[in-house]
Amino acid sequence: MTSFSGIINRFQNLFGSPFNALEDSINNVVNRNPDLLIKFQSNDHPLVPQDDAKVFDKTFRLLDNVLKYCQKPKLKLKPSPPNIIEIIPDIYKHLNLILKENPSAYSDVLFLRLYVTNLDNKCKGIIKLFKENKDNIYDEMSVSRMTLTKKVLLFSHMYHELLELSPEGKFLSKGFRITKKEAAEFWSNNFCDSIIVPWNQFESCLRKTHIFSDNTNESNSLKKTMDLTSNNHISQFEFDVFTRLFQPWDKLLDNWRVLAVKHPAYVSFLTYDQVKNKLQAYTNKPGSYVFRLSCTRLGHWAIGYVAPDGKIYQTIPNSKSLVKALVDGYREGFYRYPNGEDHNPDLTKELEASNAGKTVQVTQEQFEIYCSIGSTFEMCKICDENDKDVRLEPCGHLICKICLTSWQEVSTGIKNCPFCRCEIKGIEEILIRKFTSTVPNSVNENRKNESRCEGDTMSKNKLHLPIKLSFGKMNKDKAKNSEKSSPDTSPTNVTNTNMTMLPKIPNICNNMAPLTSQTNIQDGPL
Repeated sequence: MTSFSGIINRFQNLFGSPFNALEDSINNVVNRNPDLLIKFQSNDHPLVPQDDAKVFDKTFRLLDNVLKYCQKPKLKLKPSPPNIIEIIPDIYKHLNLILKENPSAYSDVLFLRLYVTNLDNKCKGIIKLFKENKDNIYDEMSVSRMTLTKKVLLFSHMYHELLELSPEGKFLSKGFRITKKEAAEFWSNNFCDSIIVPWNQFESCLRKTHIFSDNTNESNSLKKTMDLTSNNHISQFEFDVFTRLFQPWDKLLDNWRVLAVKHPAYVSFLTYDQVKNKLQAYTNKPGSYVFRLSCTRLGHWAIGYVAPDGKIYQTIPNSKSLVKALVDGYREGFYRYPNGEDHNPDLTKELEASNAGKTVQVTQEQFEIYCSIGSTFEMCKICDENDKDVRLEPCGHLICKICLTSWQEVSTGIKNCPFCRCEIKGIEEILIRKFTSTVPNSVNENRKNESRCEGDTMSKNKLHLPIKLSFGKMNKDKAKNSEKSSPDTSPTNVTNTNMTMLPKIPNICNNMAPLTSQTNIQDGPL
């Protein structure tokens, strides 16, 4: 136990403690604008059509009622996310921003009409819950209180969906970019620029691509998992979240069945605090774990587990799929007992299937292009020193991990690709196979798109020459420091992929992607 605590402390000394940061963020959260009145202000929106104004006036009154119910001191709501007392004002402000950007947005945008209707229904559901359960809802362990938590999670999903699909209050036909390439192509081919489609229409198209049974129960279960806002529709945002969670595309429903339907460790609609309470029963059984959708970072998994010292931790596997994180965690002794059960499902086959698409084969075209300029496809085009080993999503650009770490240190590069400035939604480890004359033509043909992408990047990279030189120098300095430093104390060695000298701890450091591990986890609970 002591040695494990020492390992934890050593990582915390190097990088700061993400777990303490989580606790601090919980303690420091306050109820913003306690006297805020949620009301439609006609003076602020003189151009909004009268009929639309009536709709928003009704919606805002419902939001205000829910806020007042949830602000009752007797309820003792914890300020950790998802915090309904913060979510409602945020939804209110963003809806006002949408109306300022386009006063006729309600009439023009189908998604917004469906959203407001769904918001009304969710508000009425919470108000009804309070009225019917009265004092019982103040008991934190009551069924009605758990129902309230689930409804608050739906509000949280709705807020994130609204924010992602209308950045800066604007609905754009191509404003949202689906992360996974195959998923984006599926949506575009079937629904064009539609932001949201009815479930029945979506399911019909999905059946043409993926096989699933005619069993009504399976269809309902799939809808329950995918329809995060529970409105009988699937939006681009919800589809993106689902395809990121259960990647890769060709095994999408297979992984969903294995992870969300059959796996005993999967828990749905639970918060950070609820997972912590759930695992309290297994503190004497280290290796017990559960996983769920992250409340604050939709599209990511959060794993809660009991460590060898009996303490409970929760973490996000950023740079790897959940399948790989669970397999690695089992081998390392951290994820052995799903929900406290002795039998742990074997995910080896699923891991092999998911790894198939992470190998990038250099084609003859790519080989010839880079030979002509005295370089190689596999060489990172920022530092010209290391091989590419990471794919950024959704743009697909390839880079090495050391440059990714360096890019994190640049203030403007925290969330965007260093090449195209596209938002980085995911990071995927890849392996590049060098070109050989024996590579089948069919493989080369399948990789032509990546060749063109890299060719474009190569020509555009001149725009980032100062960054390239800075990163190159940075990486050389890190290499020198690495040679002089002990592997036990060097932060460089901890962030690098070579972790052989350090004990492996799930996602405290070595399993986290550099761009998203420290910054995002410290924002709040997972």
